[in-house]
Amino acid sequence: MLGQIWNVVLYKPLVNVLAFFVSVIPGGDIGVAIIILTLLVKILLFPLSQRSIDNQVKMNLLTPELNKIKAGKLSKEEQAKQTFELYKKHKTNPLSGCLATLIQIPIIFALYYVFIKGIKFDANILYPFVHIPAEVNMLFLGILDLGRKSLILAILAGISQFFQAYFMPKPIPPANGKPKSFQESFAKSMNMQMKYIFPIVVAFIAYSVSGAVALYWIVNNIFSIGQQLYTKRKKITFPKVSDEQK
Repeated sequence: MLGQIWNVVLYKPLVNVLAFFVSVIPGGDIGVAIIILTLLVKILLFPLSQRSIDNQVKMNLLTPELNKIKAGKLSKEEQAKQTFELYKKHKTNPLSGCLATLIQIPIIFALYYVFIKGIKFDANILYPFVHIPAEVNMLFLGILDLGRKSLILAILAGISQFFQAYFMPKPIPPANGKPKSFQESFAKSMNMQMKYIFPIVVAFIAYSVSGAVALYWIVNNIFSIGQQLYTKRKKITFPKVSDEQK
């Protein structure tokens, strides 16, 4: 049942859109089609992903205040009450970012699955109004064979993943530079792993599969980097709350 929903709602539509792009692109360059499809999906998901990033920035800004609440000698009920009031005061919700991320995950995985499964346009998968491309050129720009492993694209995927992690919103560090709680230590450890270990994993997977997957990862990361830089330029802050509003 879940497999059928996956195919009908996510996998088949993406394959059909990819087939359409290959059909209309001169020379049937699969690499150009992958770039266009990846950008299209990222643009459609932009409102959700941007909400998630904005919420992460807001939660990072609230970290010092949340730490003060946790450090106080209060009961769990009082801590929960003050935390809720803090979220209400600054009009933020920790669950909104999680919800936006959860909605994106199946779509991103489906797009990844399209490329990892191999570029095959089967008449049984394509809609009646979408024709099998007359020409499918696996040589991206006439240089890189996306049907095979590509060390160059795998390295670029790892590098782009590093910068994607580098520009992610980061929690405000403790005043003395040392984590005071398990949560802070865990966040710092995760940040280090995302920045230095995950790019190596991405490069390894990209090289193990195909150049098509590596190209998808590169385009996806570059778009995410641009989105994070855009968020940074917005300089999200909380409006000052007057005494009457407190």
